[in-house]
Formats: sequence, C-alpha cells, structure tokens
Amino acid sequence: MDKIWLVIKREYLSRVQKKSFLLATLLTPLIFPAIMGVFLWIAMDESDNSALRIIEVVDENNMFFIESSDQYAFSYANGDTEYGKNLVKSGDRFGFLYIPKIDLNNPSGIVFYGDSNPSMNFISYLESSLKRRIEEQRLYESGIDPEVISAYRTKVNIRSITLDNSGEEKFTDATVNYAIGFSTGILIYIFIFVYGNQIMHGVIEEKSSRIVEILVSSLKPFQLMMGKIIGIGAVGLTQFLIWMVLISSVSFFVIGYFGMQMPQQQVMEMANPQLTSSINTETPEIAGILEVIKEINFVKLALTFIFYFLGGYLLYGAFFAAIGAAVDAPSEAQQFMLPITIPLLIAYMGLFVFVLNDPNSNVSFWLSIVPFTSPIAMMGRASYGIPLFDLALSMSLLIIGFLFSTWVAGKIYRIGILVHGTKINYKTLWKWVKSG
Repeated sequence: MDKIWLVIKREYLSRVQKKSFLLATLLTPLIFPAIMGVFLWIAMDESDNSALRIIEVVDENNMFFIESSDQYAFSYANGDTEYGKNLVKSGDRFGFLYIPKIDLNNPSGIVFYGDSNPSMNFISYLESSLKRRIEEQRLYESGIDPEVISAYRTKVNIRSITLDNSGEEKFTDATVNYAIGFSTGILIYIFIFVYGNQIMHGVIEEKSSRIVEILVSSLKPFQLMMGKIIGIGAVGLTQFLIWMVLISSVSFFVIGYFGMQMPQQQVMEMANPQLTSSINTETPEIAGILEVIKEINFVKLALTFIFYFLGGYLLYGAFFAAIGAAVDAPSEAQQFMLPITIPLLIAYMGLFVFVLNDPNSNVSFWLSIVPFTSPIAMMGRASYGIPLFDLALSMSLLIIGFLFSTWVAGKIYRIGILVHGTKINYKTLWKWVKSG
C-alpha cells in the first residue's frame, strides 16, 4: 500500500504543480462565463442596433393579419408572386409572404420568399399566427364566436408534490430536476473522457521512454496502474472542487455587485414565516422554483455525485490504463477505444432520450443499474429522487464493475507494459486476460 501511495503522490504532485494545471484551473471558470457574456452582449447590441425588417404580405383571402414586432414589420399590398419577389431581389423588403386562396380545412400553398434562410423561430412565429387566424375563422363559420371561447380559456398551473413512504410531502419541478440531472451527468461524461485519456497518454509516454521498466523493478505493475489511476483521479477531483469554489465566489461577487439577491438568501427568506410579505412580491413561477430548490437534499445529491464521479472514473480509468499499456503510440490506441466509447455514448444518449424525460421508466432503471452506464444515467435520476433499493443496487454493481475492470485491466497491464514493438490485436489481449 505504501508503494501505491508513492505512485499516487507522484502522479498528483507532478500534475498540480504544472503551470498549465494552474492556468486551466483558474481560467476555465472565467472563460465560459466570459464567452457567454460576449455572445449575450453581441445579441443585445444586435437587437438594439438592427434595422426593422419589413416583410411584404400578399393575402388573396383578405383575412390574415400578422402583428408586427420590434424586429419585424408586415406590409400588406395587392399583387402577385412576381411583385413580391422583385421587392426582395431589389432589397426593398427583407422577405415576401404569399398566401394564396386556401381551403380552411386543409390550408396549403403558403410560401415565404427571402434573400437568406429564415430562422426557425421566425417561421414558427408565422405558422402559429396563421394557424390561430385559421382556427378563429373556422370557429366563426361554424357559428361559434371565437371571443366567447377566448373568454372561457383558463391557464392551469399544476404543482407537483412527491409523497415518500412516511407521508412527507415535497415540492418538485421537472425543469429544475432536468437542469440538475443534465449538468451533473454531462460533467461525469466529460470527466471520464478527459482524465481517462490522461491516464492512457501517461502510460504510453512512460512505456515509450522506458521509464516504466525502472519503475516495475521496484513495484508490481498492478500497484503502478492503481497508483496512476487514483493519482490522476485525485487531480480531477481537486480541479473540480476548485472550480466549484471559484464559480460560487464569482457568482456571489457579480450578483452582489449588481445589487441582486442570491438564490440561497431568497430560499432562506421563504423558509422564514416572518418574511411572507416578501414572498408576495415575487412572481408565482419564481416562488415555486425557490420552494423546489429548498426541498432538494443537496448534501445527498453531492455525495451521490462524488460517488458516481469517482466510481465511473475508476471503472473506465482501469481500461484506459490497460489500453495505454498495450500500445506503443497514441495512434495505435484508437482501435481499442471503441469498446470504451460505445457504453459511454449509450449512457450519454440515454440520458437525454430516456432518463431525463422519464426517470422511472424501465430503460432508465436499467441504464442506471448497469455499471458501464450507471455513473451518467443515475445522476440524471438523482435530482428526481431515487428509491433506496435502486441506489443501493446501482452502487453495489458499480463497485463490482470497478473490481472486475481492474482485474481485467491488471492482467493486460501486467504483460503489455513490458511489451514493445509487437502488433497488438483483440486476440492478443484476450490471451493476456486468460493468462495466469
């Protein structure tokens, strides 16, 4: 164990003491907000300075009217398609909307002409405006006044409450849960790939420089592999914790500088009955979201994240180390990356398609139980609330999966780390695994 600790210490200190590590750790939390800020500034500047875009409309039905906005204005005239096209070609109009005589039961033939591809949001805006007008006309022709129906339309807001086995009620919100599951799952996915590749490249570098031959003379290959995996994992965890502290500090400073209120402070005020008057000043949507955030057990969520954060890394890190030991150059490692990449891609796609949309479905359950996909999929379910049995089973299988991957990788690593100049394939790796 002392030898493994020495390798861990060497791997950890050799990386955290590099200037590149310090720069990446300190600048990354600032780079992404800065990039987002630049894009937001450009978007706001564009909306402030952009000229009003005029769209010519020819409506042969004389029944459609589309309201203008800050960005688009609609001009109505009599003419044909050539008339509108010429306006667009000459640059007098941003676009031309042609609405021929249509059947209200099956409207078709409506065309928009422009000098560039219109945005999806703009086309959706046109479609929804025309659809609403067609529905109103059909109601009118059926003898129903659309204003009567509009007067009876009511907005319904359903609050979601989860009941646990003890009967305790907790407010939930799918949007908040989705955001938490999305962010934590993607972080684990990125972490496994980034630091797993660091393990692989580190092993290849030591193997090609023959440093590893000196190292294995004083310690076992398995000890070297475990020390490298744990040491680089500790580097990643350190970097992540520093990012969290920096992001929290920067957010606190920015919010305080602009005189806004921290969400934690709002939650505390909502929890205090003496401050109910301040709740009334908030919109129902914000008050609902803050109440949901208050109900989330962030300690349990953080502990779950750390477990799957490390468990997923250790599971795949052993395989990355085995691949590095089996090859002599990074280019040779690509052929062995497919068995590692496929489960991660399945977990990544399953997170969006199944887990976040329905965390209690059978597919979501199995994705969060199978060790090769559970680190990403389970975090997608974590914010929604996980049954204790599912969590215990998933964690147990992940530990077993890590031990299995370490056992397999150890056999490959033990032989491959000392093999040079030999063409390695899957058949060769299988022989190494079956060896005593």
